[in-house]
Amino acid sequence: MQQPLTCVEICAGAGGQALGLAMAGFVHVALVEYEADYCKVLKENRPEWNVICADVHDFDGRPYRGVDLLAGGVPCPPFSVAGKQLGKDDERDLFPEAIRLIEEIKPRAVMLENVRGFLDPGFDEYREHIFSEIQKLGYVTHIKLLNASNFGVPQLRPRVVIVGIRKDQLGAFAYPEEKPDSAPPVGKVLYDLMAENGWEKAKEWAAHADRIAPTLVGGSKKHGGPDLGPTRARNAWAELGVDGRGIANEAPAAGFEGMPRLTSRMMARIQGFPDTWTFGKRKTVACRMIGNAFPPPVAQAVGEKIKECLEYGCADCKREVPLSQAVI
Repeated sequence: MQQPLTCVEICAGAGGQALGLAMAGFVHVALVEYEADYCKVLKENRPEWNVICADVHDFDGRPYRGVDLLAGGVPCPPFSVAGKQLGKDDERDLFPEAIRLIEEIKPRAVMLENVRGFLDPGFDEYREHIFSEIQKLGYVTHIKLLNASNFGVPQLRPRVVIVGIRKDQLGAFAYPEEKPDSAPPVGKVLYDLMAENGWEKAKEWAAHADRIAPTLVGGSKKHGGPDLGPTRARNAWAELGVDGRGIANEAPAAGFEGMPRLTSRMMARIQGFPDTWTFGKRKTVACRMIGNAFPPPVAQAVGEKIKECLEYGCADCKREVPLSQAVI
């Protein structure tokens, strides 16, 4: 009987990537997350997961040497257009720790995700340095910008997904097929949630919200309460009939007039989480968790292709693939 593929995940957040990889068939042997609120959510949703609430800098990968996959959503602020884009000079840059753990664990495959800004020309040198370091450790590297809406997620959410396959693997990796226009409109996705408290205009609202959503944002620990982002993002939400200035505690009640606000459950559904996935009782924290998450359906799609590659088994392959051949 074939053993299940194992995974160690760093910077696990609220579990979007981990949930997707689990749906793809990976069994997590460790999930590392620094923030206590996120750790609590991971444990509540998956009590069987080995959640290690610690700084990645302090995590020793050697006890997990030989797992099939090392995954992680390394923090995006160093590369986000919403930040200062300090890249390697940002203290939150955890790519060096990811490379250290690749060396310690020597997984058969690596999956790291980040924001679109990671592909900006200003980071060319640093990006090539990261790829070079991963390749020196014996991996064929791939990088591609994937849009969540091409995987059925009803929002514009481009994310960079880096995949490394150890060179002794017989299978060749290919990114999952993208399916434009596969995502349903916001109105169809959220109609039942908008109508659950008897709002008479829910059907009218849903008919108007006939497009996918702009990218959800979660904000940072340093800035304010929950909302749907800066003015430009709020204007995009307003075109869908959603008030983005804040997040509601519950769906609009009977007799409600005006533009409704999303609840955290609505946000989670737009992000691709199942309704059974909980985010605690603190709305501000929940919205930050959801907005900063990696959509589970995208993680599942990539995870399935990694699994497909690994199922071919290993051999002592000595091929070298230069950075120029990485899939951009």
